[in-house]
Amino acid sequence: MPSRPNRFPLACFTLLFGAVRLGAAEPGVDVRALVARSDLHYPGAVERSEDGMPIGNGRMGSLVWTTPTALHFQVNRNDVQPISCETSSFFERNSDYMGGCGFVDVDLGMAGVDVFTAQNSPQHLSIADGLLTIAGRGVTARIVAWPHRDVFAIELDDRRAIPQPLAVSLRMLRYAGQYHAALETQNRNHIVTIRTRQHTATSQLHIRGDRIILTQEFREGAHVAKSAVAIAVVGRMAKATFVHDAEVRLAAPAGAGRVSILVASAATLNAGDDVIAAALAGIDATGGRSFDQLASETAGWWRAFWARGWIELHSRDGVADYVAENYHYYLYLMGATSRGRFPTKFNGMLWNTAGDLRTWGAQHWFANLSCLYEALFASNRLELLDPMFDMYSGMFDAAAVAARQQWGSEGIYIPETVWFDGLARLPDDVAAEMRELYLLRKPWPQRSDRFMAYARTRLPHSSRWNWWGGGSWVEGNWAPTERGFGPYGPVTHILGTTAKVAYLFWRRYEYTLDREWLKTRAYPMIKGAAEFYRHFPNVRRGEDGRMHIHHVNSNESVVGARDTDEDLSAMRAIFAVAGRAAEILDVDPELRGQWTEFLGRLAPLPTSSDSDAIKPADYTGPRVFVRGRTPVVNGRGFTPDGNSLPMWFFDLCNLDSRDADMTALANATFDRALRGGPPSADTPVGVLSKIAIAGAALGRVDATRHLIPNQMRSLTAEREGAYRGGRPLLNRLSLREGHQAFDAQRLGRAAEALQLALLNSSPPGPAQEPAIRLFAAWPAEWDATFMLRARGGFVITAAHKDGRIGSAEIHSEAGAACRLHNPWPGKEVTLTRDGTTTGRIRGALLVFPTRIGERVRLERAN
Repeated sequence: MPSRPNRFPLACFTLLFGAVRLGAAEPGVDVRALVARSDLHYPGAVERSEDGMPIGNGRMGSLVWTTPTALHFQVNRNDVQPISCETSSFFERNSDYMGGCGFVDVDLGMAGVDVFTAQNSPQHLSIADGLLTIAGRGVTARIVAWPHRDVFAIELDDRRAIPQPLAVSLRMLRYAGQYHAALETQNRNHIVTIRTRQHTATSQLHIRGDRIILTQEFREGAHVAKSAVAIAVVGRMAKATFVHDAEVRLAAPAGAGRVSILVASAATLNAGDDVIAAALAGIDATGGRSFDQLASETAGWWRAFWARGWIELHSRDGVADYVAENYHYYLYLMGATSRGRFPTKFNGMLWNTAGDLRTWGAQHWFANLSCLYEALFASNRLELLDPMFDMYSGMFDAAAVAARQQWGSEGIYIPETVWFDGLARLPDDVAAEMRELYLLRKPWPQRSDRFMAYARTRLPHSSRWNWWGGGSWVEGNWAPTERGFGPYGPVTHILGTTAKVAYLFWRRYEYTLDREWLKTRAYPMIKGAAEFYRHFPNVRRGEDGRMHIHHVNSNESVVGARDTDEDLSAMRAIFAVAGRAAEILDVDPELRGQWTEFLGRLAPLPTSSDSDAIKPADYTGPRVFVRGRTPVVNGRGFTPDGNSLPMWFFDLCNLDSRDADMTALANATFDRALRGGPPSADTPVGVLSKIAIAGAALGRVDATRHLIPNQMRSLTAEREGAYRGGRPLLNRLSLREGHQAFDAQRLGRAAEALQLALLNSSPPGPAQEPAIRLFAAWPAEWDATFMLRARGGFVITAAHKDGRIGSAEIHSEAGAACRLHNPWPGKEVTLTRDGTTTGRIRGALLVFPTRIGERVRLERAN
């Protein structure tokens, strides 16, 4: 078993210190060679499936791993959603599931002769081309996930002296001998049904000529979800047979040379859709293409993907090179998992290998989801954000109902933890009592038997029912236990997620200036979030004339507090953005005035100098942000949660802030978070932490030099009991969240920080005009060239070498005026537009017009 993936030797750093043209060929930067440095290479087979190689086309994915005579896959999809928000069948934590379609095993072996061994069986994943190559004794496998339809293409080249027969098995993810009235009929038709209270999961094996198929159908109440996997062997005759109740197989005779296997999948939430036909259509869509043709088309897709943005880094100690390798690998993972109907899950993505099990289940936590998605704006991969936006937009109506039912408010309410389809509509009597209990208007001990009976059938991970803790089975009955803080749980009273989701919709507008997006997609979400806070019953004017919020959480660690950092930051941003969006669209003039007035009356952010601050009694340090004000029901921590840092998320703290006090507070808070002293090579950074992002936003060079690589390395084990303690696996994924909860959260957080250090286009405050900074938090000894997206609809390429900034090129996609902090302070700057020098400008802030599609090159004059 290899101890670590082998790195590809780094080619000499070929940075052109000057203008770098956008497009397919960038002078001085071989993008394919650059990206190839991030490839995975194993010298031999791995012991655990968790260390397998990840392949995916954005909708369908699998880790690929080997045993001595076989290749193994678990086909996964983000749109396999067996459980909806209406479920009452999963009241034990970690019992809910999603994503899995079926196991696929490709057996190449001969009894007693191993094909894939721990040594001398190299495995290579080319992320530049999306091609996985696995070499065994006399057999080589090549695998791609075809981007144009949901198909894995597998080519086997058997060069053994005595070629062996090929067997391709398709297996169900779940099997149990449960009694059903129609059991004999099910047995005859190769059907297995697993019942979990009111939820059923029905798997069925099929043979259609020389193709084998596995379907799944999930039902509970009105909810239906279906999936299918179909397999065909191409280039050799194959016979299909049922092996047993849970497995169907294609067997092909021995033959030398190449043979291909096509594995297609499909899924739907529509009971009337023919999911088998959809999967078979994927196979048919290959249209007789050879494996080489499918691999070429796959490589072409990835070539276009990489051309849209990249980062080349080099430092003498190799740390910068390591950072770039992990950055491009993160982008590969997102390109391979986030092109479907729903966002990829933080706890598994498309990489599960052990069936349905994934710690934390099927719901989405925004804090975790944000780790994967926030870096995609500046990476210039906006299309990978679409599944996230589509999911949250899709639950708009449910969120509007939830705002009224649960909180007695208006607008929309999106909780921190939520099903793919939002929150369920509650019975009116349960909703009425919930409002009274959760708003602290009815004492918790007075909750009714009816309310508790309803609550006992709900999943404790759900935001609404998170005051449930664990539980146990007692005399055949599930006996849940409460956390002991009344209606509060870690996520029950997190309100800021609604504003955070809406703010990401606004952020996409900032990066594109797409007015149609603002009108049809972003503004309804932004307006809904603003109206939720404006009408929230526990936002009230205090004796000081300010608007205060009561009985809410600051992320998961402070519950039942007043004036939390999360909510006051959220309100500062969402009211400002709502007003600006309405102004741009020329709508809702009356609401604009109300939002502006509310914003003007908002209580100040909580700090340690407040007499009622949540802080240690003996604190005597500098003035810093804190998580809220008393009274508080229960709280851990002092300064803002490093996994959230709402002041930074909502653009209240950055280099361009016009509020000197806010900037001083931000820097003092950042320093307080690093109580071990300034960042160093030994400073640990948590998987979910935003501390590197905060440092980069403030221009702190040591955050780039140390915190970004340390977060990628994951210096401490955060999940004892998980494989490798939750630290990085051979494939650079981790199991920080627990068993089978594959994630790349640390890579996403570090990627966002890296991009900020190179290209910071944050506005001075929410809804204000941004200005671009190049290399604002960059170590002088790190060389860099990048292509990234900035707010204002600009794609920027720039270079930094030997401590100096070279020229830069700005591609204007929206035709907006560009505002750029002069990269060469005090010097004149030459502008060249589409190859023609047009003049010079000077000043600390350079402001110049652009046209749609124009490329503007900036160089230091003389």
